Amino acid sequence: MTIDAVYDPGAAVYDASRTPAGHPVFVVAHGFTGAVDRPHVRRVAQAFARYGAVVTFSFRGHGASGGRSTVGDREVLDLAAAVRWARELGHARVATVGFSMGGSVVLRHAALYGEYGGAGEYGGAGEYGGAEEEYGDAGEGTDVVVSVSAPARWYYRGTAPMRRLHWLVTRPEGRVVGRYGFRTRIHHRDWNPVPLSPVEAVPRIAPTPLLIVHGDADGYFPVDHPRMLAAAAGDQGELWLEPGMGHAEHAASDDLLGRIGEWVVGRAG
Repeated sequence: MTIDAVYDPGAAVYDASRTPAGHPVFVVAHGFTGAVDRPHVRRVAQAFARYGAVVTFSFRGHGASGGRSTVGDREVLDLAAAVRWARELGHARVATVGFSMGGSVVLRHAALYGEYGGAGEYGGAGEYGGAEEEYGDAGEGTDVVVSVSAPARWYYRGTAPMRRLHWLVTRPEGRVVGRYGFRTRIHHRDWNPVPLSPVEAVPRIAPTPLLIVHGDADGYFPVDHPRMLAAAAGDQGELWLEPGMGHAEHAASDDLLGRIGEWVVGRAG
């Protein structure tokens, strides 16, 4: 399976005194129905390129990537592959920054690949939808984690946008809309087994630095979600509740993206 990805050397171009190993690379994990070429993803990449190099990619089933979306389950493997690519490009310090679905993926990835270990629940080889995949190569872990607008728990239907999303994912007619309306090919299988939830993943991330960002006007996930994540992180995490902010990439202001970039540089630069 192929994953469509783009590398931007970012700050390395403007600071010749710093090699790739000397500044962080931001690996950006987009939200559901996003893709590497979507304007909101490109805007995020351009903002982070002021602070380091940037790797953007399309999750499986999105855009030009192969496969079908599992809505946050096997997407952990896509992120691990992007991190590995960033390290192969020479970057010693990696920050994973995820939005919405991508925000849940970066949390689970950091828990499962802690200390650059194996892939935890994905150890060895497995089959999903007929495609053999191998997991757990070295160098797929992260040094810093930022999760924006992520859910704390699975199967949440407490808001109208999430009820619409569940229709899109679970109904055959919804998956047709996803494919042709959102360029997102969604797998028809239910999760089996149900993956580690974000709130269960968070305590396993320490001592990797963790930032949780959420808007208090998020129409998908109310503020009990980030508060649950922050409580699970304890002293090992930091929570930013952003006044008036909505959901994910579209709602992240240039100022917020700049503050996230500075926070990452302070911990991974």
